[in-house]
Amino acid sequence: MDVSIIIINYKSAELTVQCITSIKKFTSGITYEIVVVDNFSEDNSEEIIKTAHPDILWVQTGYNAGFSRGNNAGFSVAKGNYLLLLNADTLLFENTIKLTFKRLHERKDISVIAGLQLFPDMSLMPYFRNRNEFRKFLYVVPNRFNHNLDKFFPEPQFSDPNQAELPCGAFMMLSRETIDKVGAMDEDFFMYAEDFEWASRLRKVGKLCYFDDIKFIHLEKPSPFRRTNITPINKFGTQMQVSNLLWVRKEYGIMPYLFLIFHYVTLAIFFYVWKITVNISKLRNPFFQLRSQKILLLKTKVYLKFFWKTLFKIKGFYKIAEADNIDVNYQ
Repeated sequence: MDVSIIIINYKSAELTVQCITSIKKFTSGITYEIVVVDNFSEDNSEEIIKTAHPDILWVQTGYNAGFSRGNNAGFSVAKGNYLLLLNADTLLFENTIKLTFKRLHERKDISVIAGLQLFPDMSLMPYFRNRNEFRKFLYVVPNRFNHNLDKFFPEPQFSDPNQAELPCGAFMMLSRETIDKVGAMDEDFFMYAEDFEWASRLRKVGKLCYFDDIKFIHLEKPSPFRRTNITPINKFGTQMQVSNLLWVRKEYGIMPYLFLIFHYVTLAIFFYVWKITVNISKLRNPFFQLRSQKILLLKTKVYLKFFWKTLFKIKGFYKIAEADNIDVNYQ
């Protein structure tokens, strides 16, 4: 078997069916299998997907296992020499899987090939390809000070123009041999940043690359963990940022993690006090229009719930409680 395609399904049966249909329509010249891992959708996903595609291999995790654990469950039953992690909310429009397999098989210096994401209109979807590019995004600073972050977080330079540091987890292919060398995905992560952590190990055994001719459409299915009510000071989803902080702690150590926590705590307090002061100075109710400040404060409180666990890198499942999902509960 050349390639095992791992797709995580969570209450997204129609998207998963469309994804598999596009795989079958555009993939030829290789042998492949499709493994659908269901994260306990508790709906009729199995019936819908198996009716449309009875030849898939179905794996049921029994709970909402998230991205890392879900993919690892798929790895455990996959038979392919190469494995493709593919989001359910994606579509192929070319023989991309064969091209990726062929290039990865020929280029022994590459550990992972990730795909370029396209919007449905075929325009390029932005994505962080390098660590420092993303680390700058983690800080909330006025636009006029953004250039100062460049000094602390310079962009990496590579001799290979296709090389990057961070993969797009929605489409990434690697060999079983590579997984045997670096280990499976880190199961501390529920959702987000798990591909970043994995990349830190994958970079040690080969290049991580993107190519202009390896592309896919990403529909970005709605998720209760995606960020909402986005403002300049609230640009992170709650679950997303818990995972990002865990990644920073694992990859960069205690001090960068503590500095980010200090940054968010002081920011939350400062913006709250600043807005109250402005309201008083304008003879308004001190608590007038504090929505963004309250959201930031509530999210920071959730980050602090994971503080000691993250600080000491205690093994576990870093998934926020339903009540702590500020993006859903503070509408």
